[in-house]
Amino acid sequence: MSQVTQASSPFIGIDPVVLDCQDPRELAGFYSALLGQEVDPNGDDDWQSLAEPGLSLCFRRVEGAVPPPWPVSRPHLDLIVEDFASGHATVARLGAVPLDPVEPPPAEGDRRQRVYADPAGHVFSLWLD
Repeated sequence: MSQVTQASSPFIGIDPVVLDCQDPRELAGFYSALLGQEVDPNGDDDWQSLAEPGLSLCFRRVEGAVPPPWPVSRPHLDLIVEDFASGHATVARLGAVPLDPVEPPPAEGDRRQRVYADPAGHVFSLWLD
């Protein structure tokens, strides 16, 4: 049986989640509207972030940035919704593209996850709460 021991290295924290994109302002606006969080007013054309405390979501300009094609794209964001119909309607209205499945959600179903691409092509999933 193995024992878990305290690491002797200094504390390692987690940085914000950073999405590379060609237009940080556009992508920050998408996630701001989707998550109901304000965009940090200190951003610029090369860097934007959401202003909420806790784990941050940031957007960095990288010329020619192209996210990996679906279904190769890993890791991705997992977002929780109360129902797929309203979640799907919201992300589609904001410019997300459904990847799996591509058709709108049925009124009833046994599926617990739906996969989308944000306007810059980054993959994210909606999960039922």
